[in-house]
Amino acid sequence: MFRKILVANRGEIAVRIERTLREMEITSVAVYSDADRGALHVRKADEAAHVGPSPSRDSYLNIERILEAAHRHDAEAIHPGYGFLSENADFAAACDGAGIVFIGPSAESIRRMGSKTEARRMARDAGAPIIPGTPEGLLDPKEARDFAGACGYPVMLKAVAGGGGKGMRRVDCAEDLDAEFRNASSEADRAFGDARVYVEKLIENPRHIEIQLLGDRHGHMIHLGERECSIQRRHQKILEECPSPLVTLNPQMRHAMGAAAIRSARAAGYYNAGTVEFLVDADRNFYFLEMNTRLQVEHPVTELVTGLDLVRLQIEIASGSHLLLQQEDVTWRGAAIECRVYAEDPDNQFFPSPGQITKLAEPSGPGVRLDSGVYPGWTVPVEYDPMLSKLAVWASTRENATARMLRALSEYRVAGIQTNLRFFERILKDPRFREGDLHTGFLDALPKLPVATPAHNSIVEAVLREVRQNTPPKTVASTAISRWRENREQFFR
Repeated sequence: MFRKILVANRGEIAVRIERTLREMEITSVAVYSDADRGALHVRKADEAAHVGPSPSRDSYLNIERILEAAHRHDAEAIHPGYGFLSENADFAAACDGAGIVFIGPSAESIRRMGSKTEARRMARDAGAPIIPGTPEGLLDPKEARDFAGACGYPVMLKAVAGGGGKGMRRVDCAEDLDAEFRNASSEADRAFGDARVYVEKLIENPRHIEIQLLGDRHGHMIHLGERECSIQRRHQKILEECPSPLVTLNPQMRHAMGAAAIRSARAAGYYNAGTVEFLVDADRNFYFLEMNTRLQVEHPVTELVTGLDLVRLQIEIASGSHLLLQQEDVTWRGAAIECRVYAEDPDNQFFPSPGQITKLAEPSGPGVRLDSGVYPGWTVPVEYDPMLSKLAVWASTRENATARMLRALSEYRVAGIQTNLRFFERILKDPRFREGDLHTGFLDALPKLPVATPAHNSIVEAVLREVRQNTPPKTVASTAISRWRENREQFFR
């Protein structure tokens, strides 16, 4: 087993990995940029290494600096978490070349699954159903027009090297295809350095269901069941649950999806933790979408339902150990839900809300898990993804898990910045969510919030009256805004 591991990430996922390392009595090494000198993941680690200025390209994405930090601290392995370098085949290869174990799959597996067209081809050859689409990436919209004309609109344009919703465009008619193709290609080139785009037949309002896999370096692979990830905003997941309310009603579907996921992963020579994502249509037909060759953001809900520590298993597999779990050993108990808590303003087009967290009250109690990367007084930086934490709950039933999550959300207070906490309450109280009627267009039909309620207006008026009595007129507005930020939880509860 490893003696020391460097965590090549930041925020809540770095803290979460460090906790497992402490349980395993493995020394943890954090990395940090200028913006993260006082970050929680740095405070929680046994050792820390500065890797550069605040821009991620000069720090967290700088392979040379990450490897230099690992050598400087005598780390034997690197855990990449998710995001940043976690799905970078060049980084995995560089770790191997430097004599450092990459806690994840091989560089070749990452490379093969990182190409969406190559992944589709492997999945198809392995017998997994795929959505009709172009076999190769395209640079010319003419070929896209030809395919769309043959299969019929609407279609979806997707970046070959894509992820995170970048380089994706829905096209409903031939007149829009050329412009949307250029937009998707340009965005893909900026985000991934690869302008190629492929075309798929669009499945209207599908469910997004994924299968968690674990495989060791000795050829043994199992699945840990599914996660329902259908509630998304701009192709980004924001709320996930395990098990899926649809698959729970169709246990044979779990077996079929799990088998298809394993076949697809084996085709890429895959090992360690990974996730195969599927789209499911209204007739419950499922189709291979892509594979994420890393630990998922939403892994806590699988851990809560299966009782397994995926990070520990990743580390054990990377050390060369056999995966002792057999498929029949995996059981699913109860239900878990996760909410991704962001520093953003749902009432202002979800704009990021960086700034100092002046007050923080975190939920707790039976069945509540909070993977957090912040603390009172911490300033959320503008340079990175604005995720603050992942709030996950477990209960014996989905209904009870929903009630527990609402209770936990009601206890969660963050002052000084805007968050999306109230937005989750709206989702969980929606009758469609309670009934398990989920699809990727769920949020489009979520009722909009009124601009302000009478109760909110009365609080605003009270603050302004007090301010006017003690403050010169020219500073009334700025002082009122400051007071709003200091006491914002009153407005949001």
